[in-house]
Amino acid sequence: MSLSIGIVGLPNVGKSTLFNALTKKSVLAANYPFATIDPSVGVVVVPDERMGKLSSFSHSKKTVPASVEFVDIAGLVKGASEGEGLGNQFLTNIRETDAIAEVVRIFSAGGGSASGGEDIIHVYGDIDPMRDIEVINLELILADLQTVSKRITSIKSDIKKGVKSAAIENEALLRLEKALQEGKLANSVTLNEFEQPLIKHLHLLTTKPILYVLNKKGGGKNLDEKSSVLADSDTSFSKGGMEPADERWEKLMQFMKDTKSSYVVVDAKIEEDLKEMVGEEKEMFRKELGGKDDGIDNLIKAGYDMLGLITYFTTGEDETRGWVIQKGWTAPLAGTAIHTDFKDKFVRAEVIEWDKLIAIGSYGAAREKGLLRTEGKEYIVKDGDVIEFKI
Repeated sequence: MSLSIGIVGLPNVGKSTLFNALTKKSVLAANYPFATIDPSVGVVVVPDERMGKLSSFSHSKKTVPASVEFVDIAGLVKGASEGEGLGNQFLTNIRETDAIAEVVRIFSAGGGSASGGEDIIHVYGDIDPMRDIEVINLELILADLQTVSKRITSIKSDIKKGVKSAAIENEALLRLEKALQEGKLANSVTLNEFEQPLIKHLHLLTTKPILYVLNKKGGGKNLDEKSSVLADSDTSFSKGGMEPADERWEKLMQFMKDTKSSYVVVDAKIEEDLKEMVGEEKEMFRKELGGKDDGIDNLIKAGYDMLGLITYFTTGEDETRGWVIQKGWTAPLAGTAIHTDFKDKFVRAEVIEWDKLIAIGSYGAAREKGLLRTEGKEYIVKDGDVIEFKI
């Protein structure tokens, strides 16, 4: 299945730099607003050490890992929902993605880059992550409010005709309109099993899951530098011990807690500089540049989890491949990731957990020990299953 995450944010917060690091592609990342106009698309491999182990086990000629698509969308500004900047075009690009990675800048306007480059201007002149989040989210909310209001108007004729589905949809639309008018995201409204499919066609922006990507810079000043919130971040100490966290950082962390939002901290510039390196060399240079964790891997995994995705595997001498499906899918549905015919032609599936297959040493031994199971149409596929479909 093809799933995509749109990278959004204000101009000059590091979206294109992050995209370059993610996809190992080079797109324009310039120090002025709207350097990106048309969205760049890159397919990103999901980090998964199980792939290599299964491929070695099967002596596979080819290894094809699971992947997620990332879309670099140009910077949004206040008024985008009314066409400011290149707003309408950008909002359309976001609408076509499955989830949103919202890049939020936490590095100083006067900190330069990790490699000693020039200062990076901020479109509003100073660093305030909560203001930036509110600007972006409000534009998404206002765009959704326009969509919902138009639909409420257009559906009136169907309601007068007594169309039952129109009445159900209208009830959901009115609740959505109220929430959006109050400045809330559409995903704050609970829709029942009848309402969800009726609303889905609107492709509302704020029904999409949002992952906040907090972009910092090694070698520059970051809001989290003095914070005790991220003990594994760039914590600094004064003579009197740990200094208090920046108030802006504390507000940001409180927002994440109150809204139960997902976030990752990434140094996009360092990761872009290291994009061609691998293994120990990469880790050595990351530390020299002031980085610690592989923020890109953390981001990809967080995006994967946010979309509710899991991976199952097929493995053999020709190929080991990871297949992306939604958590909770039955075996026939999971088979459609390989070919749409598998759902209707499904007979049974032979299933074994990836680690048990490697530990036992062969399919034959797994079958003898009863570890290789035969599952039917009701089986819920688990993350890490190795499956052979029988059709």
